[in-house]
Amino acid sequence: MYDVQHNSRGLVSHGVSACAGCGMELIMRNVLEVLGEDTIILIPPGCSALFSGFGNETALKIPGFQGNLENTAACAAGVRAALNAKGNKHTTVLAFAGDGGTVDIGIQSLSGVLERRDKVLYICYDNEAYMNTGIQASSSTPYFAGTTTTPSGKKTGRKDLMQIAIAHDIPYAATASINNLNDLKKKVQKAKDTDGPSLLHIHTPCPTGWRYEPAKTIEIARAAVQTGCWILYEYEAGKVTINYRQKELKPIEEYIGFQGRFGNLSKEQKKEIQDYVTKQYNKYIIKLEAMN
Repeated sequence: MYDVQHNSRGLVSHGVSACAGCGMELIMRNVLEVLGEDTIILIPPGCSALFSGFGNETALKIPGFQGNLENTAACAAGVRAALNAKGNKHTTVLAFAGDGGTVDIGIQSLSGVLERRDKVLYICYDNEAYMNTGIQASSSTPYFAGTTTTPSGKKTGRKDLMQIAIAHDIPYAATASINNLNDLKKKVQKAKDTDGPSLLHIHTPCPTGWRYEPAKTIEIARAAVQTGCWILYEYEAGKVTINYRQKELKPIEEYIGFQGRFGNLSKEQKKEIQDYVTKQYNKYIIKLEAMN
């Protein structure tokens, strides 16, 4: 179980400029509650840059800096190497980036960290588009979701970040959701304790980009899991554990029905999404089971 006996509360300012209902802010607060003060954070330009602040102001009470969009993992690797050179094995090096800065622009430097086995904890908060620069589609944007660059809906599915990480055979990788904070915190603790690189891929509802009422963030995160749009599992020492399995998937409408980014879909397109999600979910569960 994660340890919160250290002075970890209050490492994030009481007031930050995140959008109302932002899932990313909830992730940052809970992650740092587990990791504590002995953490150095690397943040790229993006939504999470609001935590870096500017000038002499910041929203975090831990050291860190903001790099470029493509090199978060490389910056983390450099910090880790410097700490190692000083004999410091205890400080957690945390890379905290969105899907655009991870599955698209940052995938090369992330792959390097995973391949070299650098002891870096990499968190991708996935809000499924480039939210900070105008809600453009990323390769993590789901099938048929509307963005400013896919106004009629994205025509392809999302890139599988977890399987990319697992292909590097790293010690620990896991998906998580703000719908289940206990599960999230346990996985953060496991990632922190990992001797080598670890990756957490966290589903992060965005009221601004997904166009829903901010009060529904947790409800939507829960619906993503219950409809099969987000699967909770972890890869640890070569073994896969499915953390939550719905006995029967709920209708996709219970997830996309609240979101304006799916608001222009026809009845036929909604049926197509339902068939796509059901097929992908069943195929993915079989794949995960076969990995043990």
